[in-house]
Amino acid sequence: MTRPAKRRAGSPKRSGARAGKAAAQAVPAAKAAPVATVPAPVASSTADAAAASPDFGLYLDRALRYVAEWRRKRVVVKFGGSALEKNELGTLVEDLVLLQKSGLRPVLVHGGGPEITRMLERLEIEPRFVDGLRVTDAATMEVVEMVLAGRVNKRLVTMIQESGGRAVGLSGKDAFLLKARPHPRSADLGFVGEVESIDTEILEILLDRNYLPVVCSVGWGEDGETYNLNADTVASGIAVAIGAEKLIVLTDVRGIHQATRRGNKRITTLTPGEAERLLDTGVVSRGMVPKLRACIDAVERGVPSSHIIHAGDKHGVLVELFTDAGIGTMIRAPRRHDKGGGE
Repeated sequence: MTRPAKRRAGSPKRSGARAGKAAAQAVPAAKAAPVATVPAPVASSTADAAAASPDFGLYLDRALRYVAEWRRKRVVVKFGGSALEKNELGTLVEDLVLLQKSGLRPVLVHGGGPEITRMLERLEIEPRFVDGLRVTDAATMEVVEMVLAGRVNKRLVTMIQESGGRAVGLSGKDAFLLKARPHPRSADLGFVGEVESIDTEILEILLDRNYLPVVCSVGWGEDGETYNLNADTVASGIAVAIGAEKLIVLTDVRGIHQATRRGNKRITTLTPGEAERLLDTGVVSRGMVPKLRACIDAVERGVPSSHIIHAGDKHGVLVELFTDAGIGTMIRAPRRHDKGGGE
């Protein structure tokens, strides 16, 4: 009996269409299975298309130059607790981590109003407001500190670190960071305060070691009391105190808009004087007033520019920082031949 020929060691087994054809010849009754056609890889993916663009090298060169120029420079970003509550952080955490890893020195300042209100209601403490300011009695102040310095602050720190960053959560009471004085209307408002001074030592230590400080708007007073501070004012003060290049305030609107014959138009650039006129004429009102005032104050006290952008815009912080057009409204000192204006 003839022995079947051995397949040579190391010879690859036949597969695919060729194997199917050989099987059909060996067993006539069997039909060769149909072979699926695998489409060739499409070369025009998004990344390939971008790389093939004649402008891609120019964009890459410009981006790298921006990053190099901004290395070790400081940026203060502020957002309100409403953005966290509505899950409107967008790509903020990713942007902050990318800035940190690119050599910039970001600082995050936050509030947490909606979370405070929800906790007060759970504890059956009625939230009260006077002219938009939260009335903060002793019981309310305990809740404010618990929510801001605890729940909200640590949640943000966790999110940043889970995204690959290095963050440290701070209250204004830590290392005497935010010294406060009672608000002029303290008789009506209770433990609502104003920023009296900022001790940046702890911020300098953390920034020098490439940690991202996450600061909540709670301060300490010489009278031994704890004070509820406006987070916009805190962010503006910190930006001035640490010599930040920019203050970026995240809100639920896409910059400042003004009515024109063609509808509402975003104002891309304002000087402090122009911004003040918008406040005086009521174009900017309600919750945007303290945000715009904080931006004006920062620029008038030496921060080169401040910006108001939408919290949910994808990579909004990066676009506002590293592009000429931006996506919000920039407030900066006046320059020669300025004409200002909108889109």
